[in-house]
Amino acid sequence: MGDNAYLSLVRENKTYRKFWIAAFISMFGEWFNTIALFLIILQYTDSELLLGVLMAVRMGCFALMQPLFGLLADRVNRKKLMILTNVLQIFLALTFIAVDGPEDMWWLFLCSGIMMALHGLYVTAERAALPNIVNEEDLTTANALDSATWSTALCLGAFVGGLVVSEFGVTIAFIIDSITFLIGTLLLLPLKVPQTYDKSSSGSIITSSLKDIWLGQKRIQSDPRLFRIIFAKTSWNIAGGGLAGGFLVLAGNDIEFVGAALGFGIFFFARGLGTGIGPILARRFFTDSEKWPRLIGLLIVVSGLFYLLVGFSLQGPLLLTLILVTLAHTASGGNWVLSTVLTQQWVEDEMRGRVFSTDMLLLSIGHVISTISAGFLIENGYVNLQQGILAFACLMIFSGFIFTIWNPKKRNTVHEHMSVE
Repeated sequence: MGDNAYLSLVRENKTYRKFWIAAFISMFGEWFNTIALFLIILQYTDSELLLGVLMAVRMGCFALMQPLFGLLADRVNRKKLMILTNVLQIFLALTFIAVDGPEDMWWLFLCSGIMMALHGLYVTAERAALPNIVNEEDLTTANALDSATWSTALCLGAFVGGLVVSEFGVTIAFIIDSITFLIGTLLLLPLKVPQTYDKSSSGSIITSSLKDIWLGQKRIQSDPRLFRIIFAKTSWNIAGGGLAGGFLVLAGNDIEFVGAALGFGIFFFARGLGTGIGPILARRFFTDSEKWPRLIGLLIVVSGLFYLLVGFSLQGPLLLTLILVTLAHTASGGNWVLSTVLTQQWVEDEMRGRVFSTDMLLLSIGHVISTISAGFLIENGYVNLQQGILAFACLMIFSGFIFTIWNPKKRNTVHEHMSVE
């Protein structure tokens, strides 16, 4: 495909087009939900730590269920899994309307955690299904577009969500979120998604899940290249979770001339813009896949360097800070799409769901550690906002440097990979 690769893929592949639109609409509404939850916590508790706890609960539920989700994505119809998660979230999104004070925070955390677990199942099934609905030569384009779609949904959802919450309140935001899940469900219903099932994985889902999880982990360990990439992404999240999920929220709350909800939206708009640009630039300029493993480490370093500049820019013009946030996430977005494509190409279909679930498990654990740490440090006065950003940025730079110089040997054959069974 040429310069019109993205348009051609969406126009010519009808299944992918509906798949893509359904994901965008659901993700768009989800950011209305997220902005509303940030505002509710700060209004009722004024606690930086609870913001970190919210993100930790969400990502913790996402992480703890990932091994089971990978198993389900390999053994159960992936389309049906995605539809089920959307249907359940139609109703769960409306339950937040019942939150009416600090005594209801437990309900907010519970429902948010359940929704994030369902989101994790959707994403695992979606990522495992993607190589089955596009040609291999279109896989890089599809992943770049998938990442750009997430980022566009973040940009528009967070910004418009901030405006809606500021003008109409959180209840309207939750209703819109519910409606988007309904639309996504209707789009998925007529689709046909091919799938190869792992016939060796059978029996009770409880008794066989530990074996299947072990196989997924062994599959990763059997290929040093795959092992390195997954842990490189995790290392980014150990620093990036606190930066993007903690400190950016607090930075948005500190903007004096707009309300908190719109402030959240502005910073998350910059984050989403960068995450969308990154995959597109990566696809355009990084055409030699042999160089991708080393580039993944370098992009972590670049992202950390821009976040370091974000820390120094907080007392300067807001526009400069937003540009630096955008550039930091441009690098991380490129990192994400390159590592995702390599994982999809290196892992066979019947094991892909379990490998991606392990990937998400590690990412989420890193995110939980990072966001809780960021909230704890700020809440207890160990660091201020600027010091926190600088410290976490340095951690990201260090981890990226480690993975840049770590260059394991290849293992090539699928038969060798599957020997772990």
